[in-house]
Amino acid sequence: MADLCAVLGLEVAFRDPGVAEFGLHNAVMPVGTTFLEVVSPTREGTTAGRFLEKRGGDGGYMVIVQTANLEAARARLGALGVRIVWQIALDDIATVHLHPRDVGGAIVSLDEPRPPESWRWAGPGWKGRVRTDVVHGIASATIESPEPERLAGRWAEVLGLPALRRSGGGFELALQPGVIRFVAAGDGNEGIAAVGVAAVDPRRALATAHARGLRTTGESVWIGGTRFDLESRAPTAVS
Repeated sequence: MADLCAVLGLEVAFRDPGVAEFGLHNAVMPVGTTFLEVVSPTREGTTAGRFLEKRGGDGGYMVIVQTANLEAARARLGALGVRIVWQIALDDIATVHLHPRDVGGAIVSLDEPRPPESWRWAGPGWKGRVRTDVVHGIASATIESPEPERLAGRWAEVLGLPALRRSGGGFELALQPGVIRFVAAGDGNEGIAAVGVAAVDPRRALATAHARGLRTTGESVWIGGTRFDLESRAPTAVS
C-alpha cells in the first residue's frame, strides 16, 4: 500500500469492513473517478487466496466494470451459462460477481451504481481523497492467456461488447472509456498481467519507484506482483 500510494500519488479513501465476509481486508484508492482496490486474505480457503496461489503469488485478480443496465447483463449472462457467485442489490448500487471458470482470466464484477458517478465501495468521503498529480485514471487492464483470442471472445460475449479487435500481438475490447487487452502468456499462466494508468507525471512516478528500490522497465513499474504501465488513455475500473 505504501508503494502504491507513493509511486502513483494516491491516497486510501476507505477500508471496507464488509469484505470480511469473503475472508479479506482491503483498501480502496480513488484514481481520478476510477478505483484501485488492494485485498489480502485473513484466513485460509478464500476465493482470492486460491486465485493468487494458482497464479504463484501476489498479483491482480479482479476486473470491475461499471454497467448502466445490470438487469440486461443478467439476462445475457443467463443465456451464456455464466454463474453468479455473489450478488447484492442496495439502494445506491447493485453488483454481481461472476464465476471465474465461466469467464476466465480474472474474477469479473459487474456493478451498477446509482447515480452513475457514485461508488459506494470507496466509502462516503472518497471524492475528498482524489489525488491526480501523478495519475488521473485507470486506462487499461492487460490479461495474459495461452489462448488470448479465445479468452477475448469470451469476455466480449460476457460483457456484451462488440467483436474484439487485433492490436499488436494481441486483442482488445474497447470500453467507454478504457480498454481491456488480451496477450499471449509466456509461461502458460492466465491472469491479469498489467494495469495501465493514465499518467500526468510519469517522471515523478518512476523517480519515486527507483528511490523505493522497485523494479522498473521503460514506462512501467512493478508493485505487489503487478506491472503498472504509465500511459495516456481514458479510464476503466480494475481491482
